Amino acid sequence: MNIFDEEKIDCHNHIFDPARFPYRADTAYRPSMQEIGTAAQFAHVMDACGVRHALLVGPTSGYRTDNRCMLDAIANGSGRFRGIAVVDNDVSRAELVELKAAGVVGLAFNPAMEGVEAMNDVDALLDTLTDLDMFAQIQTTGDQLVAIEPLIRRTSTRILIDHCGRPEVAAGTGQAGFQTLLRLADTERVTVKLSGLQKFSQLAYPYDDAQNFALQILRTVGPDHCVWGSDWPFLRSPVRMDYAPLLTLIERLIPDSDARRRVLWQTPRRLFGF
Repeated sequence: MNIFDEEKIDCHNHIFDPARFPYRADTAYRPSMQEIGTAAQFAHVMDACGVRHALLVGPTSGYRTDNRCMLDAIANGSGRFRGIAVVDNDVSRAELVELKAAGVVGLAFNPAMEGVEAMNDVDALLDTLTDLDMFAQIQTTGDQLVAIEPLIRRTSTRILIDHCGRPEVAAGTGQAGFQTLLRLADTERVTVKLSGLQKFSQLAYPYDDAQNFALQILRTVGPDHCVWGSDWPFLRSPVRMDYAPLLTLIERLIPDSDARRRVLWQTPRRLFGF
């Protein structure tokens, strides 16, 4: 059996459908042309590659706190989708309860684009996420996790770390931010997305310089706290990207079929309720 025949869940991707759900007027970036990917288009990709379910992530670009496009995809996906929403930090508990009822399993925080200040004064929000059994998904870059580690440790919220923590490849696996990510495994509340290698690699596919970071995460965090994501439809990619090569890459990174099944199917199914 090859990876295209195995059961899989894609845990990082975005839906863009500006014809039905126009972008916010104040968005800093407006995805266009090949960056646009509707729910119907994504479903075709999933079917072709044997992907059963997907965790949709509300994008900062285009929609930001307007989650209608993602919620529409979940509502019409026949149980195929769950979501990570983007909200303002002063979102009410009632609004979060409503989002959870609609299939949202967590909220996205984006220090990588907004600075570590994006995590200021969010303790109360994280407490509410804990009470509702929802996730905080955090995208960092470089050594930002060093500043955020105390917040993660003083909460009880389940955490998703995007894109292997987006380390600086040239600084190696010993850099402070990446070591912080590995150290957070001891909380047993942190799950890492083995995704976005192209976001921090300095090389073309198959991103040889980034693979060692993913492998170190697998060894330290373990397949029961790792999930995979494609990042479809590859927003802001400077070169052409396709879905299938990313699957063959994860097959190469995780040659053991039992570990791969845990990362691609069992762990995300357990975490996100598919």
